[in-house]
Amino acid sequence: MGGYWSPFQMLAALVEEVGELADAMLAFEGVKGRADKATMEEELGDVLFALACIANFYGFDMEEALSKSVEKYRKRDLNRRFDVR
Repeated sequence: MGGYWSPFQMLAALVEEVGELADAMLAFEGVKGRADKATMEEELGDVLFALACIANFYGFDMEEALSKSVEKYRKRDLNRRFDVR
């Protein structure tokens, strides 16, 4: 699906979708309105789709890129403690 947008248009679409995800998260957390999990899931999907368009345009394997990032953070944060709800 990334073939009909230029790289900058795809980046702008990603930024727009991240903004919509931020709005959904604010609403889900009760900071700004109300939202449900379905809305957040939809916005997460839109962000992932925009990322997939960019990866496809440049010929990257998203699963491989994610695996490399997870491993990088796993090594970096091996001894780090996290405060999770």
